Amino acid sequence: MQKNGKLILIGAGPGDPELVTYKAVRKLAEADVILYDALVHPDLLNHAGDDVEKIFVGKRARQHLTRQEMINRLIVDRIGEGQCVVRLKGGDPFIFGRGYEEIALVRDSGTEIEVVPGLSSSTSLTALQQIPLTLRDLNESFWVVTAITRDGTLSGDLRFAAQSTATMVVLMGLRRLDEIAQLVCQYRSPETPVAVIENGSLPDERVVLGTLTDIAQKTIEEALQPPALVVIGEVVRFHPHFEVS
Repeated sequence: MQKNGKLILIGAGPGDPELVTYKAVRKLAEADVILYDALVHPDLLNHAGDDVEKIFVGKRARQHLTRQEMINRLIVDRIGEGQCVVRLKGGDPFIFGRGYEEIALVRDSGTEIEVVPGLSSSTSLTALQQIPLTLRDLNESFWVVTAITRDGTLSGDLRFAAQSTATMVVLMGLRRLDEIAQLVCQYRSPETPVAVIENGSLPDERVVLGTLTDIAQKTIEEALQPPALVVIGEVVRFHPHFEVS
């Protein structure tokens, strides 16, 4: 009798392969097939058995190597064959990771589904840089915003966030950083500090510190490339190297 298929959605964390949960490591060992993304550290695949099929389905900005429809088909087909499918996604799959969309494919069929949350880059990379997203008497919240909408325009939520005192954590915003900085300057001081974190948590991580006035030019001079996280707000002043940057 063919065994029932299963889907395990695992968050791979921000990049460093040690920044995953113990449960994630255990569940990788259960896989028959792993579908993994571009931002997943390859060392994580070592937690699976040697005979496990590992399929790269990575997508990056402007480089969609595997269409979402193909990923969906792989998930449905392999579960239909009775396999345990591990979908391994960078960060936390439920934060701009389309994780819900992928489990929704099979949820109505009665397929067993497990979700293993991961560390989101939006909170973990700032912590690694000793930047507090919230600080007593300074701000009461933080916004995590994707810079670009599906049609390529800047997210309208950036304007709402800029009007608050919240720390702004902007994903996928490096290529539009000049526009973002100009928008935020409409509501905040041009001297508001900004941090841009490239390849966060990895050995080749780089951090550029500045203000709304000069951050875009600094990232160009340093030739920063995606993936990069943009952090805007007074809390950035507490980065240990802000004053000497």
